[in-house]
Amino acid sequence: MNVDFSKNTDGLIPAIIQDSETKNVLMLGYMNAEALQQTLDTQKVTFFSRSKQRLWTKGEESGHFLHLKGIKNDCDNDTLLVQVHPQGPTCHTGADTCWQENNEPSYGFLSDLEETIKIRRENADSEQSYVASLFAKGINKIAQKVGEEAVEVVIEAKDANDDLFLSESADLLFHYLILLQAKGFQLNDVVDVLKKRQK
Repeated sequence: MNVDFSKNTDGLIPAIIQDSETKNVLMLGYMNAEALQQTLDTQKVTFFSRSKQRLWTKGEESGHFLHLKGIKNDCDNDTLLVQVHPQGPTCHTGADTCWQENNEPSYGFLSDLEETIKIRRENADSEQSYVASLFAKGINKIAQKVGEEAVEVVIEAKDANDDLFLSESADLLFHYLILLQAKGFQLNDVVDVLKKRQK
């Protein structure tokens, strides 16, 4: 790895710490050449502490180590992306991240959609909200709807109309997310099962 520590007079470069699974940014620290080498040797993230003026392994006092999973150098060779498995919270305040956010998996738009479904289930009038009306009808109706959408996906998969296939696929995914919540689960619970099956 060709890292240029000479761009700053103090020989330090930023190290962005990212959870290797959730992809959330946990903290920002600084490394010199010695800190980088110790990180590689021990597989525990080590920084150069500007306040203590010494090498500092994250977790040396708290036990909340950052176990190294990978390091990437940026295009200018002066910033590191350090991917880790955190052992406990990262921030000294006890929070998961130094931005006081929970280090939970996010699937972008799909996570936002899950949250919308949850809000409509809890707060919407079943006469005005399609989602709320499905929940009001119960698990059997929701499961039936998923089955209907699945059949429609299969039918459209055998035809040549890609727009219809994608539209029905979106309907299936939407109703499946509703079914998951009706059963008390989220998309991440399914992802966890898939991870356990990964070889």
